[in-house]
Amino acid sequence: MSREVRRVPTTFDWPINEIWQGYLRPNKFDEDKCPDCKSGRSPQAQHLRDLWYGYLPFDPESTGSTALRHDTPAVRAFAERNIGNAPDFYGTGEPAIVREARRLAELWNGMCCHHLAQDDVDALVAAGRLMDFTHTWSAETRWQKIDPPVVPTAAQVNEWSLRGFGHDGINASIAVSARCEREGFADTCSTCQGHGSVEAYPGQRAAAEAWERTDPPTGDGWQLWETVSEGSPISPVFGTPELLAGWMASPAYTWGASKHSQLSYETALRFVKAGWAPTAVASADTGLVSGVEYVGRHTGDET
Repeated sequence: MSREVRRVPTTFDWPINEIWQGYLRPNKFDEDKCPDCKSGRSPQAQHLRDLWYGYLPFDPESTGSTALRHDTPAVRAFAERNIGNAPDFYGTGEPAIVREARRLAELWNGMCCHHLAQDDVDALVAAGRLMDFTHTWSAETRWQKIDPPVVPTAAQVNEWSLRGFGHDGINASIAVSARCEREGFADTCSTCQGHGSVEAYPGQRAAAEAWERTDPPTGDGWQLWETVSEGSPISPVFGTPELLAGWMASPAYTWGASKHSQLSYETALRFVKAGWAPTAVASADTGLVSGVEYVGRHTGDET
């Protein structure tokens, strides 16, 4: 995300604050939604993923797991942390801890991701996941695989999932795909082949993949652009860098953080000659300032 100076024709008249058309993939490449799936998964895979996140009723016994209780150590520890961090919200004392622990146990008992079977764990290990169990880490050696190899138990992984970050979407996809394979089901939709959409016309997908963004035309003009979005002009086109700097030092330049502190002409000109600045810069010396202001103040005239 930045501000940058573009050299465009002096007659360039693309609307200010409108994303340049060459940076937006045309709508003609938008495919139709698949009529038979929500996101490219087979019905079986979608069902398993919904169980993983608790979108469908789930019973821990279905994976051989034990239901969590309010006095399960990991559940109680999490509840105590919540109470300690926000007593004004949760309340205080033992009743508040028990109430929060019951809520957490009920929530997590409805999510398969906290009640994996050993086959699920084995699939994650085989895919190089669960490195907290299978590797050691240090700043000097980074991740190092434990030898002989370690395969955690389902109980260990399920307790781990209640602490810290736990599972991510990659783990969910691996576990779901592995279970589909074990049970003899495809994990992708047969209609869209996993895309989640179907072509609106023959060859649409290939044409979309071949599409490339195109920059605006180049020329002798000077114009300020933003790249917070895909990229759009935020100033008129000027014939010289001095004229652009003069505009940026005037009340007309109100885009972004600089609208709160007007630039000097000298600062703006140094930025224009540098050609690029991040959206903002924060440091102990300057605090939070616009990138244009920072570059303009810290770039020598030789640029």
